[in-house]
Amino acid sequence: MASPTGFWTKFRSYIWDSDAHLKSPEERALIRKLDFGILVVSCLGFFLKYLDQNNLANAYISGMKEDLHITGNEYTYMGTSYTVAYAIMQVPSTMIIQKIRPSYYLAFCEIGWGIWTFAQAGAKNSQQMYVFRFMVGLFESAFFPCLLYLMGSWYTKTELAKRLAIFHLTGSIGTAMSGYLQAAIYKNLNGHAGLAGWRWLYIICGCMTIPCGLLLFFVLPDLPSNCKVWYLSDEEIQFALARAIRNGKGQPTGKLDMALLKRTFSRWHWYWFVLGYILYGSSCQATGYFGIWLKSENFSVSARNVIPSGGALISMGSIFLWGFLSDLTGSRFIWVFVPLAYGLIPNGILAVWPPSIKLKEFAFLTGGVQLMTAVFYTWANEVCKSDNEERALVVSSMNGLQYAVAAWLPIVIFPQLEAPTFRKGFPGTFGLVIAALIVIVIIKLFADRDERRERAAAADTSSDEEASGDEKLDMKEKESNVDGDELSVK
Repeated sequence: MASPTGFWTKFRSYIWDSDAHLKSPEERALIRKLDFGILVVSCLGFFLKYLDQNNLANAYISGMKEDLHITGNEYTYMGTSYTVAYAIMQVPSTMIIQKIRPSYYLAFCEIGWGIWTFAQAGAKNSQQMYVFRFMVGLFESAFFPCLLYLMGSWYTKTELAKRLAIFHLTGSIGTAMSGYLQAAIYKNLNGHAGLAGWRWLYIICGCMTIPCGLLLFFVLPDLPSNCKVWYLSDEEIQFALARAIRNGKGQPTGKLDMALLKRTFSRWHWYWFVLGYILYGSSCQATGYFGIWLKSENFSVSARNVIPSGGALISMGSIFLWGFLSDLTGSRFIWVFVPLAYGLIPNGILAVWPPSIKLKEFAFLTGGVQLMTAVFYTWANEVCKSDNEERALVVSSMNGLQYAVAAWLPIVIFPQLEAPTFRKGFPGTFGLVIAALIVIVIIKLFADRDERRERAAAADTSSDEEASGDEKLDMKEKESNVDGDELSVK
């Protein structure tokens, strides 16, 4: 039974979980522990992932280009090396954690990318950076899709979107902090011990990443069906499992076979969610070239690192707002469509490339408003919730195939030789926003159709049960009448 609804409980229900006032004290205690075990450590890891991921851009504009004699499209190829490796292990990783505990696998991966982050500090040329970036991408690839799947296994519809939003916005914090960190390192450590400031950036990030990997091993819970983490009792684990089942979440079967592929590819979920996410993710690339444009306009090294962090801060607020509104209103479609529709504005400005520096700066700074990744993944998690393995495959394919496209698309539409105007790139991202909006509407139509079918099937089942009950009642009445007649004859 839920506890009495005081002012604090009602207030918390409005700003956090809309059904918190309906939950028992035991369930609220469980959620707090899950937030500690899943949300906190996943946010730390994702913050470091984006810190490491964005260090390439910060290092490039802070002396790495000159030290490694980077020319032509070599910088783009470094990003491509990372992206190819990142795409390769997305789907396999979510399948691996069906067999290996996520806490073991993700801890191994994070320690691995920390080691290869260290390695980048010793790079002597572009070819070595290709290898190091590839290895960082390979080890980082598991983190995002596996945590999306894991959080979707524990949290309910009123809880999931805002938590995925918090998880996702820590990436923006990492992006912002990367600029501030590089600026501080360049100022205070450039030349210290004979090392350039950009090399110190990789050393410091490696020192931060490895301890966080060890923390995952001890704190991250696995799935409700196989959890053995130290801070949850057996009763709490059983309650969490029952809660997940009650909310329609399919549980792991351990079967990774042709039947899974047949189920997945015979439904619309995989095709449209993957296509929609590829188009959406590809449309978000424009802001990644903010620092390069600032350098072309002769901004200082510190300004090149710090100003883009303003865009990351705007992205953070937007990401949480969309997740909060999605959980509050219960709508996924609206808070996927509206943010992406805003993306027409900054992408349109960059596509036109007006002479005004302030207008272009506005476009770069606000491009992140369209980031509704958390709500998009929440939508996919919920649509596929009844089939655990399909859900893992769809979620990982969305991210993995988007990165597979990102491995070659920048080379085609954002070649460094066309910097900073990128006359194919910015018009291209504008067109991708329009295409993504169309696909999102199609997903909405399919999801609404399935909901109507489910309601009709439930109504038919209810009618059949009522009819069956009426038949049984009629039979009992007939039997009673026969017994009464027999008694009268006697």
